[in-house]
Amino acid sequence: MKKKLLTALVILTGLFLLPAAIVWAQPAPVAKTGQTTSYLTGDDGDLQRGVASPNPRFTDNGDGTVTDNLTGLIWGKSANLAGEMNWFDAIDYANNLILGGEGCDPELECGGCGQPACAQGCNDDWRLPNRAEVESLFDFSNSDPALPSNHPFINMTNYIWSSTTYAGSTGLGWIVHPNGYWCSYGKTRTYFVLPVRDEN
Repeated sequence: MKKKLLTALVILTGLFLLPAAIVWAQPAPVAKTGQTTSYLTGDDGDLQRGVASPNPRFTDNGDGTVTDNLTGLIWGKSANLAGEMNWFDAIDYANNLILGGEGCDPELECGGCGQPACAQGCNDDWRLPNRAEVESLFDFSNSDPALPSNHPFINMTNYIWSSTTYAGSTGLGWIVHPNGYWCSYGKTRTYFVLPVRDEN
């Protein structure tokens, strides 16, 4: 009896874990860079590897936020909602931001989106994006900015903080310029903030 019960338990456990193992084994999709011009056989423009972007790539939600239809991430529309700030303040600002959502008027000022009157319908689960998340916005067929054509973002004119610390020095954080290049600078320097949140 114990042997049959143990065998049944092993089979049920296997049936439960098998689908999870199949899901875990799937590779993470990597988006195409957007570059379509080839300069040498075998280069990015020639091979164009990766997942194609949906059309449209972005949806302007009309509430100060933008949905990326490729990654599912939701971004603030403006990279300069509250001016330039250092890395510490940028993380704190993004974590406490209230922006977007049903009934939220982006023209008002309720903590980040506006006044307490609109805060009830606003989203408050914002954060400072990591380096990979910011990089996912790039389209390397374009420059100045290196973003997909007809993107809805505004104020993309200066470096933007990521939440990622430079591994070589904890006093440095990674920043990205909308033209697509990266640098690591001291966390006390001030740059723009482009907040992000996960899809509902």
